[in-house]
Amino acid sequence: MKEFDQLPKSIKKAVRYIKQDAPEDQLKLIQKMIENAFEYRDKQTD
Repeated sequence: MKEFDQLPKSIKKAVRYIKQDAPEDQLKLIQKMIENAFEYRDKQTD
């Protein structure tokens, strides 16, 4: 949990939203958006 506390506030809010409040139909969209962000970041660092 200590690592979680070190993350930016926006990330903590997003994780809490996904765990608690996000509707089922939005979960797939959120997952795809996050995966795309990671892929974009990986391409930028290569």
